[in-house]
Amino acid sequence: MHVGIIMDGNGRWAAKRGLPRKVGHMRGVSRVSEIVRACPDFDVDTLTLYAFSTENWKRAAHEVESLMRIFRWYLRNKQAELQENGVCIRFIGDPTPLADDICEQMDVLTQLTKNNTDLYLNVAINYGGRDELIRATRKIAAKVLDGKLVPEDITEDTMAAHLDTAGLADPDLIVRTAGELRLSNFMTWQSAYSEFIFLDLPWPDFTKSVFQETLETYQNRTRQFGAVVDRAAE
Repeated sequence: MHVGIIMDGNGRWAAKRGLPRKVGHMRGVSRVSEIVRACPDFDVDTLTLYAFSTENWKRAAHEVESLMRIFRWYLRNKQAELQENGVCIRFIGDPTPLADDICEQMDVLTQLTKNNTDLYLNVAINYGGRDELIRATRKIAAKVLDGKLVPEDITEDTMAAHLDTAGLADPDLIVRTAGELRLSNFMTWQSAYSEFIFLDLPWPDFTKSVFQETLETYQNRTRQFGAVVDRAAE
């Protein structure tokens, strides 16, 4: 099962308690560790986390820098934990605007965990669904110009193979915390047939037990993928 999570509400969680927003972001990081460890218990083999969007650069400069410091800390300090839990980590998004040291640490962690199979963890950083589609389209267009592909042969599989998530199944479920009812440019292509659950509680309050309840809600749904299901026969 593939679950995508839009981890929203860290800053608001902190502000509600009279704390700096960075405290909320650090609390959110600790919640990431809890949820990553819980995934195998709930038969979740792939987890995609929306860490930093292409639009998040619009935030105040001090908050962006704080987020980057937290990300650096995670990359340096979670290697052993990820290895211990058999996590294969992958970063999706455009790394171009990120600092060189961050990109280097991302590469190190990717290589270090590439043979792990207990959980596939995708961290979306400087990621936007529309940006991903544009980058994929450019790759396909380049192949057409090089004569390696003809337009008539372009299919959904072609597009999927050029996305950041190439080789991964689409998310079965996408969860968003903190009460917002939108995708905010997350996995635009991949979420075409995903189920959605929107929760009012902020990400720092998304515990293992809340995760379990959310998955149980999902399991009670019937996914039709455009077909008609005879519910009377169920």
